[in-house]
Amino acid sequence: MTSPGISIEHVINGMKRASLCRLLGDELVETLRQLLASTPTDDALRNVANVLYADNNPTSIQDAAVRNIIIDSLSLEKARELADKLRLKTKGNFYTSLKAFDPAKNPDHTGALFSFFGITEDPSAQMVRKPAINEVTPEYGLFPHQRDVARRAQMALEVHPNKVVVHMPTGAGKTRTAMHIIARHLIDHGPTVVCWLANSGELLEQAAEDFEKCWRVLGDQPVMVYRFWGDRNIDLSEVRNGILVAGFAKMHAAYSRNQNALIALGDRASLTVVDEAHQAIARTYRSVIEALYTKQPENQLLGLTATPGRTWNDAGADAELSEFFANSKVTLDVPGYSDPVDFLISEGYLAKPTFTSVRFDGDLGLSDKEVKAAEAGVDISDESLRTISDSGARNFIIIRAIEDLLQRHNRIIVFGASVRHAHLITGLLVARGHDGKLVTGETPIARRERIIRQFKSDAPRAMVLCNFGVLTTGFDAPRTSAAVIARPTKSLVLYSQMVGRATRGPRAGGNETSEIVTVVDTNLPGFGSVAEAFTNWEDVWHEHE
Repeated sequence: MTSPGISIEHVINGMKRASLCRLLGDELVETLRQLLASTPTDDALRNVANVLYADNNPTSIQDAAVRNIIIDSLSLEKARELADKLRLKTKGNFYTSLKAFDPAKNPDHTGALFSFFGITEDPSAQMVRKPAINEVTPEYGLFPHQRDVARRAQMALEVHPNKVVVHMPTGAGKTRTAMHIIARHLIDHGPTVVCWLANSGELLEQAAEDFEKCWRVLGDQPVMVYRFWGDRNIDLSEVRNGILVAGFAKMHAAYSRNQNALIALGDRASLTVVDEAHQAIARTYRSVIEALYTKQPENQLLGLTATPGRTWNDAGADAELSEFFANSKVTLDVPGYSDPVDFLISEGYLAKPTFTSVRFDGDLGLSDKEVKAAEAGVDISDESLRTISDSGARNFIIIRAIEDLLQRHNRIIVFGASVRHAHLITGLLVARGHDGKLVTGETPIARRERIIRQFKSDAPRAMVLCNFGVLTTGFDAPRTSAAVIARPTKSLVLYSQMVGRATRGPRAGGNETSEIVTVVDTNLPGFGSVAEAFTNWEDVWHEHE
């Protein structure tokens, strides 16, 4: 018993010379003869025919003349089989009936015709004709307000003293705007090096990933991405064309060991970006920035911040930071709005947030040395965060705050102080009958993706997603309408990004309103000010128009 159907290639390989010449046409056969300087063999004709009409090519069936030659070349058995498939009423001559069959007039049976010849491409698919005018949406584009900020910042960087702070509140797209500036710089000034400096490993990895995403769309040549923080080590002398994403602590240690290596890097680094600009005048980090920025007269310095002040309650320090950046600032300037946040909320980019602070006055279990280190440092150490995680009294008020939010919200995200803390809070929620989910850097990828899919679903049951270190950025769950920030931090950028997970506005697929609860540890000096600073705007800067 023969197998059903037959391939076009099989039909062509069984054709006699006369049929092959009809299929290819006299002109093509004559051209082949001239090129070969001899009469083409039957095998040569078959090879050409297979190239033109075999290999899943629907043209062999859609073209009536070609189709008829192929039908004439079928064996009687295959012609009868095809006629039966197409349910044709034949009067003894299968070939005549098959050649009279018009696929365009019999769309219900066209699929059977293509299937018989082993053609899997959709026969009904029409060639898409492009309209005279159509809109092309960029994969890594900017909103109008972001384009305006990028334009003004680029202009400021190109004129003496070649430095500026870009001030955009959370939700305004500060990182994406900065990546456009960096991409344009690499294109205009390359081959060159851009240095991106920040203090948090989370923020550094986010920057590296955002640049990779940006450059794939906007870039004009291959460049390198160098990661230099934590346990990632590279030879700074080998940093050439690309972006160096580096931790302040790592860079300061490198500077302390070998100042010349960092100064030499300054010869190649034509743009330095400080992710949390208020850190720029810290004594330990200022030397790193100046080694990079001041080496060449045309080197540029870009500061990024959600608020232009450094301490938010010390006018002298704010003025010092302003002076360090030559009093040069670019921020959102939207006609009709005195405050950029008002613009973002009214236009639907941001949900209107309600901020609540929950004060914890109890003992955190930290030694005097740890408290002093936290007070003096840019941010609290990982070891101190782990210690704070074990405070039962603190965890109790966190659970109470979450349960209060559960009365009004179905999707809540909790930022724990450590991996252990995220585990503890999740366990306590589950013990109290709530749907608590856990995601940390230790969660297997498949499990993490499954949990996030559940959290992002439309299931009516309220869910609380507890995490540490993985969902501050790159996490898109528009239904999230509340956040509990139980992780102490002095980083306004990190705090802003945690807030941003719950403040997507309706224009971005989110909510009109949101609630943010911040746990303020009164025994950690300076760690409460970051929440207060979130809505503070300084006036010690000059605007670039």
